[in-house]
Amino acid sequence: QVQLVESGGGLVQAGGSLRLSCAASGGTFSGYNMAWFRQAPGKAREFVAGINWSGGAPIYEDSVKGRFIISRDNAKKTVYLQMNNLKPEDTAVYYCYAVGSWGRGTQVTVSS
Repeated sequence: QVQLVESGGGLVQAGGSLRLSCAASGGTFSGYNMAWFRQAPGKAREFVAGINWSGGAPIYEDSVKGRFIISRDNAKKTVYLQMNNLKPEDTAVYYCYAVGSWGRGTQVTVSS
């Protein structure tokens, strides 16, 4: 079973940046794809970005394309989400996901 722990969330003004991290333990990190999801209050959890096991072929939800960048460091067993030009609508709890496991999430709040 993979354990995932997110960090890096916080409060930021619109237009600002944050970098989220997700540290994994257990399993073979370099062998599986990783993804970020988010859930805003009163809304369903939604896909944000994903990356394959080698760090290639990143995919993004349309509203974050050009603003967010997903990356990974297999040596550190960590996946990142660089979030730039943040908007109030990006406010949500951000979750890391891999092979059926979820982290507990990290809160991102963007003020206008």
